[in-house]
This record gives sequence, C-alpha cells and structure tokens, in this order.
Amino acid sequence: MRRSVFPALVTLLVLVFLLSPLAVLVVNSFNASRFGGQWEGFTWQWYERLREADEVWAALVVTLKIAALSSVTAMVLGTLAAYALHRHRSWLQTAHGALVTVPLVMPDLLMGMSLLAFFVSTGVELGMTTIWIAHVTFCVSFVAMVVLGRLQDFDFTLLDAARDLGAPPWEAARRVLVPLLLPGILAGGLLAFTLSIDDYVITFFVSGPGTTTLPLRVASMMKGRNLPMINALSTLMIAGTFLLAALAFRLQRGRA
Repeated sequence: MRRSVFPALVTLLVLVFLLSPLAVLVVNSFNASRFGGQWEGFTWQWYERLREADEVWAALVVTLKIAALSSVTAMVLGTLAAYALHRHRSWLQTAHGALVTVPLVMPDLLMGMSLLAFFVSTGVELGMTTIWIAHVTFCVSFVAMVVLGRLQDFDFTLLDAARDLGAPPWEAARRVLVPLLLPGILAGGLLAFTLSIDDYVITFFVSGPGTTTLPLRVASMMKGRNLPMINALSTLMIAGTFLLAALAFRLQRGRA
C-alpha cells in the first residue's frame, strides 16, 4: 500500500509557516539595507554595532542573572510541588494542583497587573528582586509539569526498597529519587531559563528604575527604529534558544 503524502505535506506547510518569519529575520540581520525588505548586499556591520552597544550587553547581564536565579528556584519548588501532587491525594492537593496550573493559563497581562498590585500594597520596592519573584511565580508551573510527567514513569518500589534496607527518607530520596528524576528536573530548569529570558509583559509591570532586562531594551530600541541591530540581536537569541531547547529535549528523553 502506498503511503499517503498528506501527513508529510501538512508537516512541511507547518514548518514553513513557523520558520519563515525566523528565516526572514536572520537574512535581514546580514542585509546592508537599514530598513530591510530589499536586499542591498551582505554585511556584518549590524553585528559590529551590536558588539559596541554597551547598554544591550548590560541588559543581557541583568537578564541572565534573573533567569539563572529564577530557574534554580523554580527547579527546587517545582520538583517539590510535582512530588507532592503525585504522591498525595486529598482535597488540599486538588487545590494545590489547580494553583500550580493557573499560571499556565493566566494571561501575562493579568498576572503582571496582579503582581504589581501585590508589590505596591506590601511596600516592596520594584527592581531585580520583584522581577525574580514574578518569574519564579510562572516558571514553577512549567517545571512542575515537566517533573510530574517524569514521575508518571518512576518506579517507587525502588524508593521503598532503599528504605527497607535502612536508608532514611531523605537519604533514599537523594540517592534514588533525585538521580532518576534529574533529566526531567534539568529539562524543566532549562525551559524556565528560556521563559525567563524571553518574558516582557510581566517584567514590564514589576521592573523598577535602573533595572532593564533584554526584552525591555529591545522594546526601547524598536521605538528608535533600530531594526537592523534588533535583527542581529534576535538572530543570536534564536540560536541560543534553539540550543537550549535541543538540550532540554535531549535531557527529557534521557534515561538515568
């Protein structure tokens, strides 16, 4: 029986639809034209100007610091939340599960406004700390979902066997549970890291004076119509994002 070409055709159309804007952006980052669109020759000048843009690199440093802190915190809290949801069944855990999934479906605009109202009402000064708290708030949910999927395939008889052999609960978890869950934990952490770097809407609401992340800097560059440098910066970000996504996918598929 001949294989249908319809699935392959649909896959090809979806890939073209998803990747065409990225391809145009990458090509225009090497375009000598200041406004893009019409090709005027190959150039590296936008990358050279980007290298000399100190304000962009300063914003990148702030962004990476926040993303690193947020992802590590989300890995810890998300793993604990996933374990509690998987091992314990009660009405309290049902409410817990609902709260974990809320950030996944809540619009960023609503979350940003609610967090801003919370920080203002509690007198917390807006800055790097509030951005970190805000990013952890939504990153925890993504880590929890990834680790929860890993827990579905975990054989808990191994944990019980370690306890039967005399290992204390925390020692059994450290030597048995954590190593086997580590690929899922790291995959969730990389996902959280990518989401933190990319966030604009929530960060816009909870950032304070002098705390500018990379998405906020790119938005200000857009106002100045500095499109070629944005194209160059976006190309570098796309490359980094694909690298992190590939690593997260590999870790998620990995077997301890």
